[in-house]
Amino acid sequence: MSRPNLLVFLTDDHGQWASSAYGHRELHTPVMQWMADTGACFQRASCPNAVCSPARASFWTGKIPSAHGVHDWLGEPNEQHPHPGIRNLETLGTLLSEEGYRCGMVGKWHAGPYAESMPGFHTWFTSLMGTNASMKTQKYVDNGERKEFFGHQEQILSDRAVQFLREERPEEEPFFLFVGYTNTHTPHQMEGAPLTHHYRKCSFEDIPRESDQGEHGHTRIEPFDLEDPDRRESLAGYYAAVECIDQQLLRIVSELENQGILDDTLILYTSDHGHMNGHHGLHTKANATLPNNFLQESIRVPLLLRGPGIPAQPESVSAPVDHCDSFATLLDAAGLDSDTICQRLQSPGRSYLPLLQGTQNSWRREQFVEGGPNRMVEQDGWKFIQRWPHPSGLKVQDELYDLNKDPRETRNVAGDPAHAERIEAFKERIHSFYASYEDPEKSGIHPEALALYHNDHTPWNSLPGDADHRQS
Repeated sequence: MSRPNLLVFLTDDHGQWASSAYGHRELHTPVMQWMADTGACFQRASCPNAVCSPARASFWTGKIPSAHGVHDWLGEPNEQHPHPGIRNLETLGTLLSEEGYRCGMVGKWHAGPYAESMPGFHTWFTSLMGTNASMKTQKYVDNGERKEFFGHQEQILSDRAVQFLREERPEEEPFFLFVGYTNTHTPHQMEGAPLTHHYRKCSFEDIPRESDQGEHGHTRIEPFDLEDPDRRESLAGYYAAVECIDQQLLRIVSELENQGILDDTLILYTSDHGHMNGHHGLHTKANATLPNNFLQESIRVPLLLRGPGIPAQPESVSAPVDHCDSFATLLDAAGLDSDTICQRLQSPGRSYLPLLQGTQNSWRREQFVEGGPNRMVEQDGWKFIQRWPHPSGLKVQDELYDLNKDPRETRNVAGDPAHAERIEAFKERIHSFYASYEDPEKSGIHPEALALYHNDHTPWNSLPGDADHRQS
């Protein structure tokens, strides 16, 4: 086969820390570990936005949120949602199908209306039930036909993925299969009694005991006390969800092996964004605080890649990468000119295949993340967050952290005059980056550019106590 098959697992709310591949001592994730041992494990992989819909939109389009225009989670079910998501944009599906790839979408979409298949996909199987992973009855759209299934979401999705591999991919064509499990999204319940029982006995020693988030000026919306029995039960469910996902990876990988195409398939595992389960005394992700936080556990995602052309890396990869780079990498692996495509689409994405293959030694030093009227740059052990005024009148302040001295991000030193020059340099870097890649009409710093997302809320007007602010 001249071009590899492409298999992507993009899960929901799976923090980078929650896997043995990243050093977790109590989680059992042998397939993720196998991917890390036989491929590449990225330590500094981040999301362009630490909320579901904008992060997923960036993965599919290669664009930053201020270019694709999705800045917060889109309400589900959203068949008649006022926000179009990315329906009118080029995606991995359209680009790969034009090059002869058989494209399958199985699982969570959450980047716009989904009752009808997105262009480019030959198989379209998505849930009409939102993000809950475990219900007795689940409703799906299967290539335009509404169907009802009994059982757990992850098993239904794996069955459908196997069906694609067995019945819907022509042997003479390469395929692109996307599988999106949601087990690690709240609520963390019903992941299977044996798994949850096992993880109730954990010490949870890999999670720092932190009762607050430090000197940030954030309003805490989702506190998390590790000594609270209900929180510990939720955490056992989260651990069970991670292992449950790993078990499903084994089903799909075993199917590739049984069909004799494992060595012809590039496999990528990642998550839309990170997650906190007691880290910094918080629960969930960016919207666990107001304004949205950019804490490492919120923005860092697992990123594992293995398959043809990917030599086993003796050490974890330290280059800063994100979903826009994964977009470019998948195009590159398929034989497309990813640099030209990203330039045409005004995407900052860059294929990391040459970096892994040793033919490209240079890489950028910084990583950018945004969230509504907030933008972050991390470079050389420093993290700077620039915050624009909030229309609600909420007082916000910029943040600067010395990650080498303060890895838990407890002390905001932005007010120290000694760092004034550094802050100005970071502001200029943020301005330059977004001026190069944003669409002014969709920019997150302009409230008039933000459409409604869920229950009449935008990323600008969610305030402490709003239940909607704590979702996807």
